[in-house]
Amino acid sequence: MENVAIRGCVGVVLASLIAGSSFRRNSVNLSGAFAGFLVMAATITASYRFGALLLVFFFTSSKLTKRGAEKKREIDAHYKEGGQRDWLQVLINSSLATALALGVAFLTDWNDSCLDSEKAPLVTCLIGGILGHYACCNGDTWSSEVGVLSSSQPRLITTLKHAPRGTNGGVTISGLVAAAAGGAVIGLTFVVAGLFTASCEGQLASKQLLAFPIGAFAGLFGSVIDSVLGATVQYSGFCAVRKKVVGKPGPTVKKISGQNILSNNGVNFVSVLLTTLGTSVVCLYLF
Repeated sequence: MENVAIRGCVGVVLASLIAGSSFRRNSVNLSGAFAGFLVMAATITASYRFGALLLVFFFTSSKLTKRGAEKKREIDAHYKEGGQRDWLQVLINSSLATALALGVAFLTDWNDSCLDSEKAPLVTCLIGGILGHYACCNGDTWSSEVGVLSSSQPRLITTLKHAPRGTNGGVTISGLVAAAAGGAVIGLTFVVAGLFTASCEGQLASKQLLAFPIGAFAGLFGSVIDSVLGATVQYSGFCAVRKKVVGKPGPTVKKISGQNILSNNGVNFVSVLLTTLGTSVVCLYLF
């Protein structure tokens, strides 16, 4: 348990520094910084590899969120400088993976493990879920942040008709490519970090490389699910007064697509959950 204590100390120190820095840079608000601290400290304590996935997701997504700020401000009716994610957004993007990471740590006596469904099917399912979770979150964020800056007009994923920028469920080729790339980065991080934290030998070691294409698939799959949900159960309308796409009906709003059933947070949660479950099954089958 000595290693756990060391990881715990490292987790608390890193989480404190990153949460404080993120709050000062407006990446998160106060509640988001506190939630981020708890999630990051717990994840790193569970495993350095899982902590690496969280950190790569956080830093790359935060960087892309701030890219093209002026254009996003013109398009997004709910634009916030720096992102300013709150506690709910932080937990939607990390709480499930954190719970799975702690579950893996408990089952493996706080040691990192290889993806191996023959010897440890439950652990493989949980690790696959963590991989899918962060690949989905990273892919969806990359897709949204890159897609909105695309020179091509988005198309509604359910009809393939052109839609105004900022419409829920609108997709572009560059956005879909970014989703796969975002997931692939998580898969690559999983593989590289595992070289230092997990002891995989022989054929099993080479099979771990499958995490890279699995991550790319999960990133794209999660983004597509998010877009389908956004186009169907999340409302989009164009406000004649604000001249922007908004997420709620109103007297000055003309409907574009979707029903006012789920909020953006709800759509994100469902897409993350489905991708997490799907990737768990894929890893159980492939490994």
